[in-house]
Amino acid sequence: MFLCAVVVSSCVSKKEYASLQAEHKKAQDELLAVKNNLTKCLIEKEKSEGKVTTLESTVEELKKDKQKTLEYVDNLTVLTKGANDNIKETLSQLSKKDKYINRIRSAASKKDSLNLVVAFHLKKELKDGIDDDDIEINVEKTVVFISISDKLLFKSGSYDITEKAFDVLEKVATVVKDQPEMDVMIEGHTDDTPIKADNQVLKDNWDLSAKRATAITRVLQYKYGVKPGRLIAAGRSSYVPLAPNDSPANKAKNRRTKIIIMPKIGQFFDLLEQKAE
Repeated sequence: MFLCAVVVSSCVSKKEYASLQAEHKKAQDELLAVKNNLTKCLIEKEKSEGKVTTLESTVEELKKDKQKTLEYVDNLTVLTKGANDNIKETLSQLSKKDKYINRIRSAASKKDSLNLVVAFHLKKELKDGIDDDDIEINVEKTVVFISISDKLLFKSGSYDITEKAFDVLEKVATVVKDQPEMDVMIEGHTDDTPIKADNQVLKDNWDLSAKRATAITRVLQYKYGVKPGRLIAAGRSSYVPLAPNDSPANKAKNRRTKIIIMPKIGQFFDLLEQKAE
């Protein structure tokens, strides 16, 4: 009976042992599976951490780009506002200039009309007894030009006024005094033939042209009462010819005195200094 009990006990132990072995193997397999899963998780974690780091870097870069973009937008806004202000200011200035130019044109048109009237009266005053070759009246831009041949006004090479010249200058003075708002410039012109510098007064054609201009100026002032503040005397010598000095006829054209009736220079400066409204 004892032997039977031992045998039975031994049999039971082998079964339990086998069962335990099976459970042990199962536990090992499960542990291996767990280890494999853990390894996979660790690998995935590392990958995820790498992705997170990359995403964080990307987010930082995007933030920086966003900040730069905002700065650009702010700058563009400032520039755009400045550009708009400049454009508005430019348009405003152009508008003022247009008004200013139109005002000057209007003044010039009135002056042109006045000059036509002056020229008409001059031609009416001077037409009797004056040869057309000796005197010429023209209106150019905003001034009236009276060109008088020197053979009518002076002796050759001299600045002494002839008796015949007084009749012409008296009529010119009559018209000039009727237009007190206008200045009168007297220009002396010569041909290119040098004068004989045999005295201390006239050294060259500059002197001759200037002396002739001042001689006419004195007559207009002292003899016919034109206010001296309106008179301008200028000598141009031979440097503004009407024709080439290549023939006696052309030289005669270039020997002339030019009387220019024009708006007062001060009036033009006053007009230019006015602010455009």
